[in-house]
Amino acid sequence: MFWPRLLLPAAILFSVPAEAHLFAPALLELQETSGDHVEIRWKQPIMRVMGSELRPVLPGECNGIGRPAVKQAGTGIEATWEIQCPEGLVGKSVEVEGIPSSRADVLLRIRLADGRSMRHVLTGDEPGFTIPARESRLSVLGSYARLGVEHILTGFDHLLFVLGLTLLVGGGRKLLWTITAFTLGHSVTLGLAVLGFVKLPPAPIEAGIALSIYVLAVELARPGETGLLRAYPWPMAGLFGLLHGLGFAGALSEAGLPEGEIPLALFAFNVGIELGQIAFVVLVLFMWRFLRKMPLARYSFARLMPAYAIGSLAAFWLLERSWAAV
Repeated sequence: MFWPRLLLPAAILFSVPAEAHLFAPALLELQETSGDHVEIRWKQPIMRVMGSELRPVLPGECNGIGRPAVKQAGTGIEATWEIQCPEGLVGKSVEVEGIPSSRADVLLRIRLADGRSMRHVLTGDEPGFTIPARESRLSVLGSYARLGVEHILTGFDHLLFVLGLTLLVGGGRKLLWTITAFTLGHSVTLGLAVLGFVKLPPAPIEAGIALSIYVLAVELARPGETGLLRAYPWPMAGLFGLLHGLGFAGALSEAGLPEGEIPLALFAFNVGIELGQIAFVVLVLFMWRFLRKMPLARYSFARLMPAYAIGSLAAFWLLERSWAAV
């Protein structure tokens, strides 16, 4: 269809500040309405790899109605339009071109006329999806686990906090307890927020996450002193995890949860986040072991460089996000 090609020029009309999640997933939503009409919502991040272009390819049997309405939505460009699909969406295929070069997967959200809904993650290896009559549990498990991995590995603010915890605690059992407490903390608030028990505006939450990273950086910059984070790492990590979980909830709320499989989707998303965290911590420990053998590591200023780098970036995010929250 030709409409998505009209969206690229619209992107240059908007500007966006630096974000912690640079290459956030795009979102393609199809919702059946009355008869054979389908409403399309296509949202892609403004900030993406230079030269890349994502383009949805809708079923060839469907015909467009009117022209898309394009607007800026947060840090993305959103277009909405309507198509007419004879005999509905079941059995038809949807695809998004350009995923490999964009470094961002696409969340596919589908709601059928009878009220059933399904979610899927389109990737560079699997850019297309054939809409089944009902989504399998295995598909839900795989899609949401992949979404959790992607979110933590592209969430540079969350990764920076995990990096700070690793540098503060070191390896061993204490690190295991600390990361586990952080995971439990964000799992609690993630579930409460997604299920609607906790509702807070995103801007103050993002500012609070930046503040938590800054507090951790200050602790790292004072190796001779014992603050709360250094004295009680896993209880403090659990408390800060409660705040970070509210940030994770934003991504999961955007993707939506499949009706009838909400507990499974929440579990899979948390598993994906945990797998991403484990992989990142293993990488940090491996690199730290290598860097400690370098001659530069003997100097005290070199040991403080990670703390200053983390603190500087956290302070920038805190100022930027606090301004956005006003």
